Amino acid sequence: MNKDAALVVFSGGQDSTTCLFWAKENFKKVYALSFLYGQKHQKEVDLAREIARKSAVDFEVMDVSFIGKLGRNSLTDASLVMDQEKPADSFPNTFVPGRNLFFLSIAAVYARERGINHIVTGVSQTDFSGYPDCGMLL
Repeated sequence: MNKDAALVVFSGGQDSTTCLFWAKENFKKVYALSFLYGQKHQKEVDLAREIARKSAVDFEVMDVSFIGKLGRNSLTDASLVMDQEKPADSFPNTFVPGRNLFFLSIAAVYARERGINHIVTGVSQTDFSGYPDCGMLL
């Protein structure tokens, strides 16, 4: 196993970009894995690819569009408009159920198959906007 390598679950957003640069400081080799899950903002993946290229990090994108089809949400369903405010008694309609769990599960298999011992992900508890899967510290 490669104890000097890390895999970053990388969306290209602020949290995962911070994680990417943290990993570059703490591991000899860093890989970045991004996902297409039917999200409207696929441009984020293009940005992730560019950040990885400029950072000299191996980058791969996996198509996991089934995730966006499992539940209704405004990130993957063009017929829904994004909530302007989070409903008081519910999650925002941008919440994609299970998304981070799927990403971490896929990343774990990806890392295992490549002998990578460390997975880095950025989910911000203080900026979780009502998403229950970002309230955990990993």
